[in-house]
Amino acid sequence: MDPIALLVVHVGLSLVGICCGFVLIGDFLRSRFRSNVAWIFLVSTALTSLTGYLFHRDQVLPSHVVGAIALLVLVPTWLAWRPYRLSGGWKRTFIVGATISQWLNVFVLVAQLFLKVPQLHRLAPTGSEPPFAMAQGVVLLLFIAVAVVAWRRNPTSPGGQLASES
Repeated sequence: MDPIALLVVHVGLSLVGICCGFVLIGDFLRSRFRSNVAWIFLVSTALTSLTGYLFHRDQVLPSHVVGAIALLVLVPTWLAWRPYRLSGGWKRTFIVGATISQWLNVFVLVAQLFLKVPQLHRLAPTGSEPPFAMAQGVVLLLFIAVAVVAWRRNPTSPGGQLASES
């Protein structure tokens, strides 16, 4: 595949996943569930990680490690959603897995912003400076807070499923 076309597909999938991820998390906070949003989020997030491996590199990069972690997190998340249909504790497994997956998407987004936006790049040219660490720390704390609230608003129950709208 042409490298530019691959980049467009990869970034497009990433942005779709991030947008759907925020919708999904908003649903978690309202104790509801939309299957179509979950499906688009899971597929686009998985494909984002998978297409990242198609870029030619001579060594393993941090992005490869993040992609592998993201795919590993998606396994129990997908299982919770599909075969187990959010029954019992699988509902919380789905919430936590989807929230971690979204955090990883946003983690990479912030890293890319620091690499590509000149004003941010000047603040953290190597990605190890305090502005980068603070930005990633704030993002992590926000996702932890969201996960805790979603966890509390969606207790496990024998019937499974979050309140469904589709």
